[in-house]
Amino acid sequence: MSVELLIGNETGTKAFLPAVEEGIEWTTERKDTPGKLCFKVLKDDGLDFSEGSAVRMKENGDEIFFGFVFKQQRTKGQTITVTAYDQLRYLKNKDTIVYENKTADQLLRMLAADYALRIGVLENTGYVIGSRVEENTSLFEMIQNALDLTLTNTGEMFVLYDDFGRLTLKRLSSMVVGSPGAYLMVDEETCETLDYTSSIDDNTFNRIKLAYDNEETGFREVYVAQDSGNINRWGILQYFDTLKKGENGQAKADALLKLYNKKTRSLKLSNVLGDNRVRAGSMIVVNLDLGDMKLRNLMLVESCRHIYRESVHRMDLTLRGGEFVG
Repeated sequence: MSVELLIGNETGTKAFLPAVEEGIEWTTERKDTPGKLCFKVLKDDGLDFSEGSAVRMKENGDEIFFGFVFKQQRTKGQTITVTAYDQLRYLKNKDTIVYENKTADQLLRMLAADYALRIGVLENTGYVIGSRVEENTSLFEMIQNALDLTLTNTGEMFVLYDDFGRLTLKRLSSMVVGSPGAYLMVDEETCETLDYTSSIDDNTFNRIKLAYDNEETGFREVYVAQDSGNINRWGILQYFDTLKKGENGQAKADALLKLYNKKTRSLKLSNVLGDNRVRAGSMIVVNLDLGDMKLRNLMLVESCRHIYRESVHRMDLTLRGGEFVG
């Protein structure tokens, strides 16, 4: 395994290849969190960097991380512990904006231009948000609100991440690791330990009820979608919300029922054989005997922590998915 980690100086005119202790950690979360790189370097007279310095890491030629130093911790000796974040860190900035008739990808493009952020592939999210006011809100929240509206109205999920220094937005179907016939698979041989939970306690709803107060008629319009079979199994688990003018109430209720009318399953895997293609938001094939079912299906990576040592690359994964067919 060959890791190349470069740090720029304060002015960006030089790049250093420091002596890095083994145990580099690269961590990503699917929502509202920047990618993070943590590592330890040995201080010497020639090494000159500070907060804001650029950091670039590759492993066996794979582009892993590009970001900026945000924190240094020094001990009595010569070791400096460095924490760097990718561009998503700047989405923690707060602002107040009003926008009209934009898709989530158009909103992201607008915010990136306002804050001088580099963009890469931004897939068309399709759903046009008529009008929205975001007051004293982080850029993360603004984008996530737009993606949530897209999800509830279309049933399609999108993943925002930084791809080696470029903001990237892709639909979930574009995040599958591998290709047909060669998808990445995690099984008993590549995973050391697991922690599995199935639940109807969190984000499971078998009745959707949406209401719209029609000012023109003076009546409240109610739209309902439900699954009688799952109501008999679990009791009534109701999701309620109000609609804005112009929304298709029944279509939205049907889309929400399809999205939430299922068990949730979460799975934590430790010391998995590392693969640089995996990040939060990725979809990977899991082939494991979980006790109540034998799982062989795609699962969504909620969080991913890569650990790079001298001759070993491992990762810890938190996965989730719906009601799978084992």
